[in-house]
Amino acid sequence: MKAENVKLGIAPIGWTNDDLPELGAENTFEQCVSEMALAGYTGCEVGNKYPRDVEVLKHKLDVRGIEICNAWFSTFFVDGKKAQTLQDFIKHRDFLHAMGAKVIGCSEQSRSIQGLPKSIFNEKTVFTDAEWELLAEGYNELAKLAAEKGMRVCLHHHMGTGIQTPEEIDRYMSVVNDDVYLLFDSGHLYYSEGSQQAMLDVLEKYIDRIIHVHLKDVRDDVVNEVRSKNLSFLEGVKKGTFTVPGDGVIDFKPIFEILDRHNYKGWMVVEAEQDPAVANPFEYAVKGRKYIKDVAGV
Repeated sequence: MKAENVKLGIAPIGWTNDDLPELGAENTFEQCVSEMALAGYTGCEVGNKYPRDVEVLKHKLDVRGIEICNAWFSTFFVDGKKAQTLQDFIKHRDFLHAMGAKVIGCSEQSRSIQGLPKSIFNEKTVFTDAEWELLAEGYNELAKLAAEKGMRVCLHHHMGTGIQTPEEIDRYMSVVNDDVYLLFDSGHLYYSEGSQQAMLDVLEKYIDRIIHVHLKDVRDDVVNEVRSKNLSFLEGVKKGTFTVPGDGVIDFKPIFEILDRHNYKGWMVVEAEQDPAVANPFEYAVKGRKYIKDVAGV
């Protein structure tokens, strides 16, 4: 890949898990961002232990050569909570803008089961036609609010949500305006479909509207156990569904080739939530960084 086109970040979720705060409770914010820098990353997303005071956070990151590239934002348009979602989004947007980020990654969390003790493969929600309209209306509004600060909004397709499968991604992309974008997550698409090709097809199809990339690998044996035992998303995480690129079943070479061929410009963020007591976050960060260097040349 052309090194000048991409920046490489890592998510703090390998150190401290927002969905399962007991995972990594012992790891401090400063340890997390220091180890990110030591492992060779120049950016990160925002975790639950990050200070929210812009000056304090900027200082802690600047001395380590790290910048904020995105932070998760939950939307609830399908639940009818448009006013509250927009109000919360403005605060979130302003924080990210102050930190220098250009992208806001959102997830429609209405009726999401990603944090619930429900079978991730059998109990996920499906939106009705009317609900898709609510979603589109809301995301089109978010795009306008983001544009006020020169930023862009993208949706993170995610296991356990109403936008998980390629068909649901197609529906989302068809109902929103062209200034609403997609966050491509290799791990969530592979997990959903059990198919490298299905994942690559989505990337190729929407590459011109993908503005943020999560590099996440998957362990097939854990996914098979989650499927056969009707386990929840978080049960899978604890067992090791996800890992860093190069440690699971996904071949990232064609992903990098598609991004490069279409001149993708933006962040690639390693995101691999595991139990840090089992998978040392620093060691796995180094492993992922080395793999990306070897395979993508960046």
